[in-house]
Amino acid sequence: MVDSKSKMQHTNEFFILGLTSNGKQFRPSDWSERLCGAMSSFRPNTGRHAHLCYTTFVRPILLNGVRSVVVDHALRELEPLAYHFVVNFAKDNDLQILDACLLPEPVAKP
Repeated sequence: MVDSKSKMQHTNEFFILGLTSNGKQFRPSDWSERLCGAMSSFRPNTGRHAHLCYTTFVRPILLNGVRSVVVDHALRELEPLAYHFVVNFAKDNDLQILDACLLPEPVAKP
């Protein structure tokens, strides 16, 4: 049984696929990492070993062999300008947008 709170948590995402509306693959091939990199930040309190890390709100993923980006709708409330930047990037480049969610990995039975 899935409670309504965890169900809502999983339905608050959408995917930007690396495919145009006519099904052609979007180039350059590292577009998803570049887009997510624009939203990334340095990890806090890591001193001289600091490095960039992707935000949990905009992250790259390989979906059925297609480079894609998962965007959490919560970004709209937290950083509206960042949310509009990501959505407008997809629209300007004629990329497919899917409302969907990532399902948690099944727990392995011992």
